[in-house]
Amino acid sequence: MRKQLDNRIPILINNNVKRSHRSFIVLVGDRGRDQIVNLHFLLSQARVSARPSVLWCYKKDLGFTSHRKKREAKIKRDVKRGVREANEQDPFEIFVTVTDIRYTQVLYYKESHKVLGNTYGMCVLQDFEAITPNLLARTIETVEGGGLVVLLLKTMASLKQLYTMTMDVHARYRTSSHDSVVARFNERFILSLASCDDCLVLDDELNVLPISRGKDIEPIDEAEEKGKGKQIEQELIELKESLADTKPIGELIKLAKTTDQAKALLTFVEGIAEKTLSSTVALTAARGRGKSAALGMAIAAALAHGYSNIFVTSPSPENLKTLFDFIFKGMDALGYEEHLDYDIVQSTNPDFNKAIVRVNVFREHRQTIQYIQPQDAHVLGQAELVIIDEAAAIPLPLVRNLLGPYLVFMASTINGYEGTGRSLSLKLIQQLRESTRASITKNDDSLATPASNSKKNLASGGSGIKARTLREIKLETPIRYGTGDKVEKWLHSVLCLDATVVSRGISGAGCPHPSQCELFYVNRDTLFSYNPASEVFLQRMMALFVASHYKNSPNDLQLMSDAPAHHLFVLLPPLRDDESTLPDPLVVLQVALEGNVSKQAILESLSHGLRSGGDLIPWIISQQFQDNNFAELSGARIVRIATHPDHASMGYGSRALKALELFYNGELFNLDETPEVTQEEDYRPTIDPNATLLTDKIVVRSATQMPPLLQRLSQRKPEMLDYVGVSYGLSPQLLRFWKRAGYCPLYLRQTTSDLTGENTCVMIKNLGDVQEGEEHWIGAFAQDFRRRFLSLLSFQFREFGSTPALSILEAISNAEQKAEIGLTELNFLLTPFDLKRLEAYANSLIDYHVVLDLLPTLATLYFGRRLGPDMKLNAIQSSIMLSLGLQRKTIEEVEAELDIPVNQALALFVKAVRKICTRLQNLHKEALGADIPTQPAQPPTKTDGTDWQPLAQTVQEELQEAGNEATRELRAKQREMIDALDMSKYAIDHTSADWVQAEAHVAKLADPNRKKQVSTVVSLKSSASTSTGAKKRAAEEPADAPKKKNRRSKGSKHK
Repeated sequence: MRKQLDNRIPILINNNVKRSHRSFIVLVGDRGRDQIVNLHFLLSQARVSARPSVLWCYKKDLGFTSHRKKREAKIKRDVKRGVREANEQDPFEIFVTVTDIRYTQVLYYKESHKVLGNTYGMCVLQDFEAITPNLLARTIETVEGGGLVVLLLKTMASLKQLYTMTMDVHARYRTSSHDSVVARFNERFILSLASCDDCLVLDDELNVLPISRGKDIEPIDEAEEKGKGKQIEQELIELKESLADTKPIGELIKLAKTTDQAKALLTFVEGIAEKTLSSTVALTAARGRGKSAALGMAIAAALAHGYSNIFVTSPSPENLKTLFDFIFKGMDALGYEEHLDYDIVQSTNPDFNKAIVRVNVFREHRQTIQYIQPQDAHVLGQAELVIIDEAAAIPLPLVRNLLGPYLVFMASTINGYEGTGRSLSLKLIQQLRESTRASITKNDDSLATPASNSKKNLASGGSGIKARTLREIKLETPIRYGTGDKVEKWLHSVLCLDATVVSRGISGAGCPHPSQCELFYVNRDTLFSYNPASEVFLQRMMALFVASHYKNSPNDLQLMSDAPAHHLFVLLPPLRDDESTLPDPLVVLQVALEGNVSKQAILESLSHGLRSGGDLIPWIISQQFQDNNFAELSGARIVRIATHPDHASMGYGSRALKALELFYNGELFNLDETPEVTQEEDYRPTIDPNATLLTDKIVVRSATQMPPLLQRLSQRKPEMLDYVGVSYGLSPQLLRFWKRAGYCPLYLRQTTSDLTGENTCVMIKNLGDVQEGEEHWIGAFAQDFRRRFLSLLSFQFREFGSTPALSILEAISNAEQKAEIGLTELNFLLTPFDLKRLEAYANSLIDYHVVLDLLPTLATLYFGRRLGPDMKLNAIQSSIMLSLGLQRKTIEEVEAELDIPVNQALALFVKAVRKICTRLQNLHKEALGADIPTQPAQPPTKTDGTDWQPLAQTVQEELQEAGNEATRELRAKQREMIDALDMSKYAIDHTSADWVQAEAHVAKLADPNRKKQVSTVVSLKSSASTSTGAKKRAAEEPADAPKKKNRRSKGSKHK
C-alpha cells in the first residue's frame, strides 16, 4: 500500500546536498531496514554525482545475505516452495544487488578501524547494543557532504527504554563487588539527538517523531549557498593562478579544494625540493580536512622531483584508499599514463580487501611507492621519503621507530578517537620540536638511555648534533563536507571531541593557594543528564583529560558515565558568595574502587591462571606475589588525574591527592552534617506504560528532579578502604610525582605497552594509621619487589637510564623493612681472596677488570640495603655502580649516558669501591668483636675528687672475707670427694664369730680393772673373702682399664 511521504524528509536531504552537509536519520522499528532502500533512493535523486556507496555496520547477524549467488539460490527455493512469484522483484534485494555496499562485520565492530581514511555516501548502523562511542566517531566521519547516516533501532514503545538497555560493553564494566550498571550514556545520547538540527527520528513507516529537532525544517535557496562559497574560494583561485607556470606544483595545486590544503601542499613540496633528507613535516587536522589527499599529491610531486624509494605506512592498507586515489590524480595531472609509465600492484591478502600496496614507476628511471606495515621499520634502510598516514592510530613507539635519516611526512587526526589521541601531538611532536635545537638535549620523556636510543636518535641520522628541521601544518577548513556541518557539531559535542582548555589567565586575585582549594564529589547522574549547566562542566572536565598526558578515546566517556565502580572528583578554587557560575576545575580525578574479591573467586582464578575483568591492582599483585589475601582488601585505583595546563606544577595535583586520602581515611566526614540522600533509583526517569513513539516526550529532567552536581566530602560517607593505588605508564615526571606523594612501587611490567612504549608501573600507598602490625604487608611486598627489580636490571630493564632506576629504588625505600647482612652470609658471598682483590683495587694496585666479576655482588649488597643505613654513596657514584654492577653496562656506555670521561668515571668508581670495602672490613671487625665481652661503662669521675665515695670495708676485712670464702670452697670440694668414694668394700658382717670376739674384746677394754691386761688393738676381717673380692672387682672394672696392684691380700683392718 502506497502512502504519502512526509515532505520534511526529502527537504532535509536536499538542503544538506546543496550545503554539502550530512543528514542524520534514526529509524525506530524492526522494519526500518526496508526503508533504507527509500532513503537511498531519495539521496540518489538529490545528488547529481554517481550512485552513493554504502557502509553497512553490524554486529554478528546481518539479517540478509550479501552474497549474490546465495541470494539467487534463496529466490529459486522460495519460488519452488510457492511463497514467491517467479518475476516478483523485492526492492531491498534490488538495492543490495546494484549498490556498492561495504559490510563491516565482526563482534563488537573490531574491524571498524579499516574504514579510516575512506569516504562513503551513506552509512547504516544496526545493532544499537554493540555500538560504542569509538565506533560512532569512526563511521560517521567517513560520510561525505550531502551523505546520509542512518541508525537502526528495534521496535519499542518509548525511546526511554534505551535508558535502561544493557549494552555489550557493560559486561566489561562489571566487577565481582560492583555489578549494577546504570546506562547514563544512552540517556545523554538520546537527549542529544533533540539538539541536532539535521537529525530526524522516524518510525519504520517514516513518520517523524516529536523528539526530532529538524521537524521544523524549511527549504533553502541554492543561489544563496553558492554565493557564500564563492567568497571563500577567491583566495584559492588567486593562489592557483600565481603558481600556474611553476612546474610541477602548478599542475598539482589545481587539485586542491581549499586554501589550507593548497598551502599544505606547498609546504610538502618545499621539503621535497630541499633534498636534505633530514626534515619532518607534521600535518594535523580534524577528520575530513583533506590530509590524505594532500599527502597523495605530495607523493606525486616527489616522483616528479626524482625520488626513487618512497614508503607509505598506515594502520591498514585499506586506510590508504584516498591517498592512492590522489597519487594517481596527481600523476595524471603530471602526464603519467598507467601501463606505459607505471603499474599498480594490489594485495592478495583477503584481509586487505584488494587494497593497493605498491606502485612501480618506470618513466625516467625506476621509482617505487611501497606500502609497509608500521612494525616493519627495519626495511627503511634505502628509503628517501616515508609517509605516515593516520599516525595517531599507530602506537607511539612504532612511529618513533619510523623516523630516521630520510624525509618524513606524517599526517594525524587530533580529535582523539584513533587510540593514542593527542598523545601523538603532545609527546612525539614535542620531542620533534626539541630535536630541532642544534645542541644535544637529553630526552626527558623517555626512560631509555641516549646510548641505547642512538640508533633511532630523533635529532639526526646518528650524529646527535645536526638537527632535523620540523614544519607543522594545520588544516581547518573541511573538504569531505561543508563548513558548519551540524552532524559534526553534534558528534563533537556528544563525544566531547573538541573539548579544549580555555586559558584562565592570571586574574587580579592570582592563583589560590592549594590549601585553600577544596575537593568535591561529582554526581554522575546529574553530570550526564544533558542539562545545559552540567554539559558545560562536563566539557571542561573532559578538556583537562584531553590536554593531559593520557591517551584519550570517546570510549573513556562511556566508562566514566556507566562503570559502577568509578567515581569522579574535582578540585575547585575557593567559591565566593557572589559567584553565580561554577568555576573551572583545577584538577579532575577519576577513581575506581577495587578489591573486596571473595576468597573462592581468588583461588579459582589463581589456580587456572586467569583473572576476571576489572580489579586491576588486586589481580596484578595477587598474580605477581602469588598471595591469596591481597585481593580481599579494599582499595581505590586512581585511573586518571589531570591538572589545568595553566596551573601545572603548582601543587594542585598533590593537594587533590592529599584530600582524597583524607576522605578515604574518614578524616573529612563530618558526623554533625546530615549527609544528603543520593539514591540513584530515585532519580531514574519513569516510563509511561500508555506512551507511544508519537506521543512520548523526551526532555531533559529539570534541576529539581536531580541531585546536586557537586557534593562536599564532609557530607559524603567514605567507603572503607585499605589502600590507594595507581597504575600508569612509567616516565620520569610521573614517577617523581607519585614518589613525592608517598606511593611505593610494587610492580613494573617487563614489556612495554604497544600503544605508548612505556612500562606499566603499579604503586600503592597504605591508608590509615601505620602501626607495627599493619606495616608488614606492604613492607614485605616492597622488599620482594626490590630484590626482583635488582635482578631484572640486567635483563629487560637494561635499557633504563640509571637515574630512573635509582628513582624507583628510592621510592621502594619508603615502605621497605631493613635487613642487614651477617658475617656468615657475607663469607658465603665474598671469599677472603675476593676481599683482598677489592682492597688492592681500592688502593689502585690493580685494574678494574680484575674485580669486574665482583661488581654484581657489591651492587646487589649496596642497593639491597644490606650494608647498613650508614653506607651512602653520592648520586654519581650510585649511578656508576648501578650501571656497571646491575645493568652490566660497559664503562664506555656509562661515559655516554652520564656525559663524563672514562678516567673520571673510573676515579669515582674507585672511591665507591673504597667506601664499600671499608664497610665490609668493619663488618668483619664487628663480627669478631661480638665474641669479646665488653667492659661495662664506668661513669665519668671528676679529677678534683669532689664526687669520690669512701670504701665500705678496710683492707684486713676484705682479706679476711676472701680467706673465709676460699676455705668454704675447699671444704665443699673435700665433702664432694668423700661422698664420691665407694665404702661398700669396708662393710663387716656383724653375725660372724669374729664380731662376737671383737665385742668381748671391747668390753674388756671398757672395764678399768681389766684394761691393762688386754691389747688395745681390735682386728676384724671383712665378710667377703679375698678371692671373691678380687673376682668381683675384676668383673666391675672395664676390660681396657689398667691393672692395679692389690695392696691388701687379706681382710681390711679398722682402728
